Amino acid sequence: MKVLFVNDYGTPSGGAEILTFALRDALRQRGHDARLLTTRARPLPLPLESDYSCFGTTSRMRGVVQSLNPWAARTLRRVLAAFDPDVVHVRMFLTQLSPLVLPELRDRPSLLHVETARSICPVGSKLLPDGRLCSAHYGWVCRGCVPAQDWPLLMMQMALWRRWRGVFDRIVANSHWTRRRLEDDGVPVDEVLWNGVPLAPPRAALARVPTLAFAGRLAPEKGLEVLLQAFRRVRETLPDARLVVAGDGPERDALAQRVVALGLDGHVERLGHLPRRELDARLGSAWVQVVPSLWEEPFGLVAAEAMMRGVAVVASDAGGLAEIVEDGRTGRLVRRGDPAALAEALLDVLSDRALAERMGRAGRARGLAHFDEERCVDRFVEIYEELAARPGSRQQEVSPLRLVPRGGRP
Repeated sequence: MKVLFVNDYGTPSGGAEILTFALRDALRQRGHDARLLTTRARPLPLPLESDYSCFGTTSRMRGVVQSLNPWAARTLRRVLAAFDPDVVHVRMFLTQLSPLVLPELRDRPSLLHVETARSICPVGSKLLPDGRLCSAHYGWVCRGCVPAQDWPLLMMQMALWRRWRGVFDRIVANSHWTRRRLEDDGVPVDEVLWNGVPLAPPRAALARVPTLAFAGRLAPEKGLEVLLQAFRRVRETLPDARLVVAGDGPERDALAQRVVALGLDGHVERLGHLPRRELDARLGSAWVQVVPSLWEEPFGLVAAEAMMRGVAVVASDAGGLAEIVEDGRTGRLVRRGDPAALAEALLDVLSDRALAERMGRAGRARGLAHFDEERCVDRFVEIYEELAARPGSRQQEVSPLRLVPRGGRP
Protein backbone atom coordinates (compact mmCIF):
# COMPACT_ATOMS: atom_id res chain seq x y z
CA MET A 1 0.00 0.00 0.00
CA LYS A 2 1.15 3.56 -0.69
CA VAL A 3 0.75 6.14 2.10
CA LEU A 4 1.64 9.81 1.85
CA PHE A 5 2.28 11.67 5.10
CA VAL A 6 1.89 15.44 5.14
CA ASN A 7 3.43 17.53 7.91
CA ASP A 8 4.59 21.13 8.36
CA TYR A 9 8.17 20.31 9.35
CA GLY A 10 10.62 17.66 8.20
CA THR A 11 13.26 17.99 10.92
CA PRO A 12 13.23 16.02 14.20
CA SER A 13 12.58 19.17 16.22
CA GLY A 14 9.47 18.06 18.13
CA GLY A 15 7.32 15.15 19.17
CA ALA A 16 4.96 15.45 16.18
CA GLU A 17 7.85 15.20 13.73
CA ILE A 18 9.54 12.33 15.57
CA LEU A 19 6.29 10.37 15.61
CA THR A 20 5.73 11.03 11.90
CA PHE A 21 9.18 9.70 11.00
CA ALA A 22 8.66 6.67 13.22
CA LEU A 23 5.30 5.80 11.66
CA ARG A 24 6.64 6.24 8.13
CA ASP A 25 9.66 4.05 8.88
CA ALA A 26 7.56 1.38 10.61
CA LEU A 27 5.35 1.09 7.53
CA ARG A 28 8.41 0.79 5.33
CA GLN A 29 9.75 -2.01 7.49
CA ARG A 30 6.51 -3.87 6.81
CA GLY A 31 7.05 -3.52 3.09
CA HIS A 32 4.73 -0.59 2.32
CA ASP A 33 5.65 2.51 0.35
CA ALA A 34 5.35 5.38 2.83
CA ARG A 35 6.60 8.86 1.98
CA LEU A 36 6.56 12.27 3.65
CA LEU A 37 5.89 15.74 2.28
CA THR A 38 6.94 18.76 4.37
CA THR A 39 8.17 22.29 3.95
CA ARG A 40 11.86 23.13 4.08
CA ALA A 41 11.41 25.37 7.14
CA ARG A 42 13.72 24.42 10.02
CA PRO A 43 12.78 25.56 13.53
CA LEU A 44 16.08 24.01 14.69
CA PRO A 45 19.29 23.55 12.65
CA LEU A 46 18.65 19.84 12.05
CA PRO A 47 18.70 17.83 8.81
CA LEU A 48 15.58 17.54 6.68
CA GLU A 49 14.24 13.96 6.72
CA SER A 50 11.26 14.26 4.37
CA ASP A 51 10.94 12.69 0.92
CA TYR A 52 9.33 15.72 -0.75
CA SER A 53 9.63 19.34 0.28
CA CYS A 54 8.28 22.76 -0.62
CA PHE A 55 8.75 26.34 0.45
CA GLY A 56 8.35 27.22 4.12
CA THR A 57 9.95 29.79 6.38
CA THR A 58 10.57 30.71 9.99
CA SER A 59 11.17 34.35 9.03
CA ARG A 60 8.73 37.22 9.50
CA MET A 61 6.99 35.99 6.36
CA ARG A 62 5.70 33.00 8.29
CA GLY A 63 2.45 34.78 9.18
CA VAL A 64 1.57 34.91 5.50
CA VAL A 65 2.87 31.48 4.56
CA GLN A 66 1.05 29.57 7.29
CA SER A 67 -2.20 31.08 6.08
CA LEU A 68 -1.61 31.03 2.32
CA ASN A 69 1.14 28.78 0.97
CA PRO A 70 0.49 28.26 -2.76
CA TRP A 71 3.87 26.53 -3.16
CA ALA A 72 2.71 23.80 -0.77
CA ALA A 73 -0.55 23.27 -2.65
CA ARG A 74 1.27 23.10 -5.98
CA THR A 75 3.86 20.63 -4.65
CA LEU A 76 1.19 18.43 -3.09
CA ARG A 77 -0.69 18.38 -6.40
CA ARG A 78 2.43 17.20 -8.21
CA VAL A 79 3.23 14.56 -5.58
CA LEU A 80 -0.30 13.19 -5.64
CA ALA A 81 -0.13 12.86 -9.42
CA ALA A 82 3.30 11.23 -9.45
CA PHE A 83 3.12 9.03 -6.34
CA ASP A 84 -0.63 8.31 -6.50
CA PRO A 85 -0.99 7.28 -2.84
CA ASP A 86 -3.79 5.01 -1.63
CA VAL A 87 -4.22 7.10 1.54
CA VAL A 88 -3.04 10.55 2.63
CA HIS A 89 -2.24 10.89 6.34
CA VAL A 90 -2.14 14.56 7.36
CA ARG A 91 -0.44 15.54 10.61
CA MET A 92 0.36 19.25 11.14
CA PHE A 93 -0.43 21.71 8.35
CA LEU A 94 -1.37 25.03 9.98
CA THR A 95 2.06 26.41 10.86
CA GLN A 96 3.61 26.19 7.37
CA LEU A 97 1.66 24.32 4.68
CA SER A 98 -1.57 26.28 5.20
CA PRO A 99 -5.19 25.23 4.48
CA LEU A 100 -4.54 25.69 0.74
CA VAL A 101 -3.37 22.06 0.67
CA LEU A 102 -6.80 20.77 1.73
CA PRO A 103 -8.72 21.15 -1.57
CA GLU A 104 -6.07 18.93 -3.20
CA LEU A 105 -7.35 16.03 -1.04
CA ARG A 106 -10.98 16.14 -2.19
CA ASP A 107 -10.70 12.97 -4.28
CA ARG A 108 -8.27 11.11 -2.01
CA PRO A 109 -8.99 8.88 1.00
CA SER A 110 -7.46 10.94 3.78
CA LEU A 111 -7.29 11.27 7.53
CA LEU A 112 -6.27 14.07 9.86
CA HIS A 113 -4.25 12.99 12.88
CA VAL A 114 -4.45 15.84 15.41
CA GLU A 115 -1.37 16.26 17.61
CA THR A 116 -1.80 19.83 18.91
CA ALA A 117 -4.44 22.44 19.61
CA ARG A 118 -3.36 24.43 16.55
CA SER A 119 -6.63 23.76 14.70
CA ILE A 120 -8.57 25.57 17.45
CA CYS A 121 -5.93 28.05 18.67
CA PRO A 122 -3.75 30.35 16.53
CA VAL A 123 -0.77 29.89 18.87
CA GLY A 124 -1.39 26.17 19.35
CA SER A 125 -1.06 26.06 23.14
CA LYS A 126 -4.37 27.43 24.52
CA LEU A 127 -2.09 29.36 26.87
CA LEU A 128 -2.55 33.09 27.50
CA PRO A 129 0.46 35.44 27.67
CA ASP A 130 0.10 35.67 31.47
CA GLY A 131 0.30 31.88 31.84
CA ARG A 132 -3.40 31.21 32.38
CA LEU A 133 -5.14 28.55 30.32
CA CYS A 134 -7.45 29.89 27.64
CA SER A 135 -11.04 28.66 27.56
CA ALA A 136 -12.27 31.04 24.83
CA HIS A 137 -13.05 30.13 21.24
CA TYR A 138 -10.75 31.63 18.65
CA GLY A 139 -11.68 35.02 17.23
CA TRP A 140 -11.48 38.61 18.41
CA VAL A 141 -10.04 37.49 21.75
CA CYS A 142 -6.93 36.15 19.99
CA ARG A 143 -5.69 39.69 19.36
CA GLY A 144 -3.96 39.58 22.74
CA CYS A 145 -1.93 36.49 21.85
CA VAL A 146 -0.74 37.03 18.27
CA PRO A 147 1.00 39.97 16.56
CA ALA A 148 -1.51 42.56 15.40
CA GLN A 149 -0.39 42.28 11.77
CA ASP A 150 -0.89 38.49 11.82
CA TRP A 151 -4.36 38.42 13.39
CA PRO A 152 -6.37 39.03 10.16
CA LEU A 153 -4.33 36.38 8.32
CA LEU A 154 -4.75 33.85 11.09
CA MET A 155 -8.50 34.44 11.27
CA MET A 156 -8.65 33.86 7.52
CA GLN A 157 -6.59 30.71 8.00
CA MET A 158 -9.02 29.37 10.60
CA ALA A 159 -11.98 30.19 8.37
CA LEU A 160 -10.42 28.30 5.44
CA TRP A 161 -9.67 25.32 7.66
CA ARG A 162 -13.29 25.23 8.83
CA ARG A 163 -14.53 25.55 5.28
CA TRP A 164 -12.42 22.70 3.90
CA ARG A 165 -12.13 20.31 6.85
CA GLY A 166 -14.78 18.10 5.22
CA VAL A 167 -12.12 16.72 2.87
CA PHE A 168 -11.05 14.37 5.67
CA ASP A 169 -12.74 10.98 5.86
CA ARG A 170 -11.49 10.44 9.42
CA ILE A 171 -10.23 12.66 12.23
CA VAL A 172 -8.11 10.94 14.88
CA ALA A 173 -6.99 12.62 18.12
CA ASN A 174 -3.90 11.62 20.10
CA SER A 175 -5.62 11.84 23.50
CA HIS A 176 -9.02 12.23 25.13
CA TRP A 177 -7.97 15.74 26.14
CA THR A 178 -7.38 16.65 22.50
CA ARG A 179 -10.73 15.16 21.55
CA ARG A 180 -12.58 17.19 24.19
CA ARG A 181 -10.85 20.39 23.18
CA LEU A 182 -11.64 19.89 19.50
CA GLU A 183 -15.25 18.89 20.05
CA ASP A 184 -15.79 21.86 22.38
CA ASP A 185 -14.87 24.01 19.38
CA GLY A 186 -17.13 22.14 17.00
CA VAL A 187 -14.52 19.90 15.35
CA PRO A 188 -15.82 16.29 15.26
CA VAL A 189 -13.38 13.54 16.22
CA ASP A 190 -13.92 9.94 15.16
CA GLU A 191 -11.39 8.17 17.36
CA VAL A 192 -8.73 8.58 20.05
CA LEU A 193 -5.47 6.74 19.44
CA TRP A 194 -2.66 7.23 21.94
CA ASN A 195 0.76 7.71 20.40
CA GLY A 196 3.10 4.76 20.31
CA VAL A 197 6.78 4.72 21.26
CA PRO A 198 9.45 2.18 20.32
CA LEU A 199 10.08 -0.73 22.61
CA ALA A 200 13.14 0.14 24.68
CA PRO A 201 15.35 -2.30 26.60
CA PRO A 202 14.96 -2.22 30.40
CA ARG A 203 16.90 0.68 31.83
CA ALA A 204 20.25 0.42 33.56
CA ALA A 205 20.61 0.62 37.33
CA LEU A 206 19.70 3.94 38.89
CA ALA A 207 22.48 6.52 39.02
CA ARG A 208 24.61 6.60 42.16
CA VAL A 209 23.22 9.99 43.20
CA PRO A 210 19.58 11.11 42.93
CA THR A 211 19.20 12.26 39.33
CA LEU A 212 16.25 13.88 37.61
CA ALA A 213 15.99 14.34 33.87
CA PHE A 214 14.18 16.70 31.51
CA ALA A 215 13.81 16.05 27.78
CA GLY A 216 12.04 18.32 25.36
CA ARG A 217 12.05 21.53 23.41
CA LEU A 218 13.55 24.40 25.39
CA ALA A 219 10.57 26.72 25.13
CA PRO A 220 8.66 28.82 27.72
CA GLU A 221 5.56 26.59 27.74
CA LYS A 222 7.67 23.60 28.76
CA GLY A 223 8.10 25.00 32.28
CA LEU A 224 11.89 25.15 32.54
CA GLU A 225 11.83 28.13 34.90
CA VAL A 226 9.49 26.24 37.24
CA LEU A 227 11.77 23.21 37.04
CA LEU A 228 14.89 25.19 37.96
CA GLN A 229 13.16 26.81 40.92
CA ALA A 230 11.92 23.40 42.08
CA PHE A 231 15.38 21.88 41.64
CA ARG A 232 16.92 24.59 43.82
CA ARG A 233 14.47 23.58 46.57
CA VAL A 234 15.33 19.91 46.03
CA ARG A 235 19.03 20.59 46.54
CA GLU A 236 18.32 22.20 49.93
CA THR A 237 17.34 18.71 51.12
CA LEU A 238 19.40 16.59 48.70
CA PRO A 239 22.59 18.56 47.96
CA ASP A 240 23.98 15.74 45.80
CA ALA A 241 20.99 15.75 43.45
CA ARG A 242 21.70 16.32 39.74
CA LEU A 243 19.56 17.59 36.88
CA VAL A 244 20.16 16.44 33.29
CA VAL A 245 18.53 18.53 30.53
CA ALA A 246 18.25 17.17 26.99
CA GLY A 247 16.87 19.31 24.19
CA ASP A 248 17.28 22.51 22.25
CA GLY A 249 15.15 25.53 21.45
CA PRO A 250 14.66 29.27 21.90
CA GLU A 251 15.23 29.15 25.68
CA ARG A 252 18.71 27.61 25.39
CA ASP A 253 20.63 30.78 26.33
CA ALA A 254 18.07 31.84 28.95
CA LEU A 255 18.38 28.40 30.56
CA ALA A 256 22.15 28.76 30.88
CA GLN A 257 21.76 32.20 32.45
CA ARG A 258 19.12 31.05 34.94
CA VAL A 259 21.23 28.06 36.00
CA VAL A 260 24.01 30.45 37.00
CA ALA A 261 21.65 33.01 38.57
CA LEU A 262 20.02 30.35 40.78
CA GLY A 263 23.37 28.99 41.95
CA LEU A 264 22.90 25.67 40.17
CA ASP A 265 26.00 25.80 37.98
CA GLY A 266 27.85 22.50 38.28
CA HIS A 267 24.68 20.61 39.21
CA VAL A 268 22.87 20.88 35.87
CA GLU A 269 24.15 18.98 32.84
CA ARG A 270 22.93 20.23 29.44
CA LEU A 271 23.09 17.63 26.67
CA GLY A 272 21.51 19.54 23.78
CA HIS A 273 19.47 17.72 21.14
CA LEU A 274 20.06 13.95 21.08
CA PRO A 275 18.81 11.18 18.77
CA ARG A 276 16.31 8.89 20.45
CA ARG A 277 18.68 5.95 21.04
CA GLU A 278 21.32 8.16 22.60
CA LEU A 279 18.61 9.86 24.65
CA ASP A 280 17.46 6.49 25.99
CA ALA A 281 21.02 5.63 26.96
CA ARG A 282 21.76 8.94 28.67
CA LEU A 283 18.47 9.23 30.58
CA GLY A 284 17.91 5.56 31.40
CA SER A 285 19.66 5.78 34.78
CA ALA A 286 17.64 8.79 35.98
CA TRP A 287 15.61 8.26 39.15
CA VAL A 288 12.78 10.37 37.77
CA GLN A 289 11.93 12.25 34.58
CA VAL A 290 10.13 15.53 35.05
CA VAL A 291 7.61 17.07 32.61
CA PRO A 292 6.75 20.48 34.17
CA SER A 293 4.73 21.84 31.25
CA LEU A 294 2.81 25.06 31.75
CA TRP A 295 0.46 24.35 28.86
CA GLU A 296 -1.84 21.40 28.50
CA GLU A 297 0.29 18.92 26.58
CA PRO A 298 -2.02 17.26 24.04
CA PHE A 299 -0.28 13.95 24.75
CA GLY A 300 3.15 14.15 26.37
CA LEU A 301 5.43 11.94 24.30
CA VAL A 302 8.45 12.32 26.57
CA ALA A 303 6.44 10.94 29.50
CA ALA A 304 5.46 7.83 27.55
CA GLU A 305 9.07 7.37 26.39
CA ALA A 306 10.34 7.63 29.97
CA MET A 307 7.81 5.06 31.16
CA MET A 308 8.84 2.70 28.36
CA ARG A 309 12.43 3.04 29.62
CA GLY A 310 11.28 2.18 33.12
CA VAL A 311 11.76 5.64 34.67
CA ALA A 312 9.31 7.20 37.13
CA VAL A 313 7.63 10.39 35.86
CA VAL A 314 6.65 13.55 37.72
CA ALA A 315 4.47 15.71 35.49
CA SER A 316 2.01 18.57 35.42
CA ASP A 317 -1.58 17.51 35.96
CA ALA A 318 -2.75 19.01 32.68
CA GLY A 319 -3.77 17.86 29.23
CA GLY A 320 -2.81 14.42 28.01
CA LEU A 321 -0.21 13.99 30.75
CA ALA A 322 -3.01 13.25 33.21
CA GLU A 323 -3.99 10.29 30.99
CA ILE A 324 -0.46 8.91 30.68
CA VAL A 325 0.89 9.12 34.24
CA GLU A 326 -0.91 7.21 36.99
CA ASP A 327 -0.52 9.36 40.09
CA GLY A 328 1.06 7.40 42.94
CA ARG A 329 1.76 4.34 40.78
CA THR A 330 3.93 5.27 37.79
CA GLY A 331 4.88 8.69 39.14
CA ARG A 332 3.29 11.85 40.45
CA LEU A 333 1.00 14.50 39.00
CA VAL A 334 1.36 18.04 40.36
CA ARG A 335 -0.31 21.39 39.90
CA ARG A 336 1.22 23.11 36.88
CA GLY A 337 3.34 26.20 37.45
CA ASP A 338 3.89 25.49 41.17
CA PRO A 339 7.62 25.12 42.04
CA ALA A 340 6.89 24.16 45.64
CA ALA A 341 4.47 21.36 44.67
CA LEU A 342 6.88 20.12 42.01
CA ALA A 343 9.80 20.10 44.45
CA GLU A 344 7.76 18.16 47.02
CA ALA A 345 6.81 15.49 44.47
CA LEU A 346 10.39 15.21 43.22
CA LEU A 347 11.72 14.85 46.76
CA ASP A 348 9.27 12.01 47.42
CA VAL A 349 10.83 10.00 44.62
CA LEU A 350 14.45 11.17 44.84
CA SER A 351 14.58 10.42 48.57
CA ASP A 352 13.48 6.80 48.14
CA ARG A 353 15.43 4.62 45.71
CA ALA A 354 13.02 1.70 46.20
CA LEU A 355 10.05 3.93 45.34
CA ALA A 356 11.80 5.22 42.22
CA GLU A 357 12.48 1.65 41.10
CA ARG A 358 8.93 0.51 41.86
CA MET A 359 7.34 3.41 39.98
CA GLY A 360 9.72 2.81 37.08
CA ARG A 361 8.70 -0.84 36.83
CA ALA A 362 5.00 0.09 36.95
CA GLY A 363 5.57 2.73 34.28
CA ARG A 364 7.26 0.25 31.97
CA ALA A 365 4.40 -2.21 32.41
CA ARG A 366 1.92 0.54 31.53
CA GLY A 367 4.02 1.59 28.58
CA LEU A 368 4.14 -1.94 27.19
CA ALA A 369 0.37 -2.32 27.63
CA HIS A 370 -0.77 1.02 26.17
CA PHE A 371 2.00 2.87 24.30
CA ASP A 372 3.66 0.15 22.25
CA GLU A 373 4.53 1.55 18.82
CA GLU A 374 3.57 -1.67 17.03
CA ARG A 375 0.01 -1.54 18.36
CA CYS A 376 -0.31 2.05 17.18
CA VAL A 377 0.95 1.11 13.72
CA ASP A 378 -1.45 -1.84 13.58
CA ARG A 379 -4.40 0.44 14.23
CA PHE A 380 -3.35 2.95 11.60
CA VAL A 381 -3.00 0.14 9.08
CA GLU A 382 -6.59 -0.87 9.87
CA ILE A 383 -7.72 2.74 9.37
CA TYR A 384 -5.93 2.92 6.02
CA GLU A 385 -7.72 -0.24 4.94
CA GLU A 386 -11.08 1.14 5.99
CA LEU A 387 -10.50 4.41 4.13
CA ALA A 388 -9.27 2.70 0.99
CA ALA A 389 -12.37 0.49 0.95
CA ARG A 390 -14.92 3.26 1.53
CA PRO A 391 -17.99 3.14 -0.77
CA GLY A 392 -17.39 4.93 -4.03
CA SER A 393 -13.65 5.07 -3.57
CA ARG A 394 -11.47 4.16 -6.51
CA GLN A 395 -9.28 2.46 -3.92
CA GLN A 396 -11.71 -0.44 -3.66
CA GLU A 397 -9.72 -1.92 -6.52
CA VAL A 398 -6.62 -2.06 -4.31
CA SER A 399 -5.92 -5.45 -2.77
CA PRO A 400 -6.80 -5.57 0.94
CA LEU A 401 -3.87 -4.77 3.22
CA ARG A 402 -3.07 -7.62 5.56
CA LEU A 403 -1.89 -6.82 9.08
CA VAL A 404 1.61 -8.09 9.68
CA PRO A 405 2.67 -9.59 13.01
CA ARG A 406 5.57 -7.91 14.78
CA GLY A 407 8.78 -8.70 12.96
CA GLY A 408 6.90 -10.23 10.03
CA ARG A 409 6.71 -9.32 6.37
CA PRO A 410 3.65 -8.77 4.17
